[in-house]
Amino acid sequence: MPKPLVQTVGRRKSSVARVQLRDGTGLMSLNGRPLEDYFPSMAQRIRVLEPMRTAGVEGRYDVTARIEGGGLTGQSDALRLGIARAISSVEPDLRPTLKKAGMLTRDARIVERKKYGLKKARRAEQYTKR
Repeated sequence: MPKPLVQTVGRRKSSVARVQLRDGTGLMSLNGRPLEDYFPSMAQRIRVLEPMRTAGVEGRYDVTARIEGGGLTGQSDALRLGIARAISSVEPDLRPTLKKAGMLTRDARIVERKKYGLKKARRAEQYTKR
């Protein structure tokens, strides 16, 4: 297996994607499985491939990724950020294009913790007047 050009990390919610980018033909291996098997939803596949399409580098790089934590939506967004970061570090002239498209921004929204005395993070017990 050829040496990776670059290794990056993408995160979203509680998901972490460790991405390796290599010169190749556009193959994707996610936890040892192809993209179509890992993300059954077409919308998630389109979202994952968006950075490559925006940068115009589809079919030039192979992507290998280890993804863990969270659900499929968080994982797809983590992978998207990891791929965008990898492309911008391999080809720095594409960074403004990816940044303008909002693909290099880490989505910091995570689940709010549950507070004591409440049913959920903000939901209080129902108040009864009588």
